[in-house]
Amino acid sequence: MPVPILKQGGVLIVSVQAALTDNDLVALRDDLAEKVGRFRSHGVVIDVSALDVMDSFATRTLRGIAETTALRGAKTVVVGIQPDVAFSMTLLGLTLDGVATALDLDEGMDLLAAPIRRRGDDGA
Repeated sequence: MPVPILKQGGVLIVSVQAALTDNDLVALRDDLAEKVGRFRSHGVVIDVSALDVMDSFATRTLRGIAETTALRGAKTVVVGIQPDVAFSMTLLGLTLDGVATALDLDEGMDLLAAPIRRRGDDGA
C-alpha cells in the first residue's frame, strides 16, 4: 500500500494511516530519499499517530529513513507516537536514537522551522 507524501513548503509530510508491511516501509524509504532531492526539501515529518504497534523492523526502518534523508540534506521528525506504543517500544528495547520526535504535527513542524528562524535571526 503506497503511503501518500504531501509537500508543504520545504517539508514533506508522511501520514502513516495503517500498519505497513516490510516492503511498504522499504518503498517509503526509497520514495522519500528520491523526493527529498527532487523537491529540495529541508525536512520530513512522519506521522505515526494511527499506529498502535511498531515492531523492530519498522523502528529500524524509521531510523534508516532519518539517516538517509539527513544524507540528502533534510531533517526527519517522527510525530504522534502513542503512549502505549512508546511504552511497548521501551520494554522491547526499541529506540529511535538520533531521530527527532514530537507529540504532533504542529510540534514537528515547529521543530523543523526552529533552525531556519535562528539562521534568519543571526543574519546568515
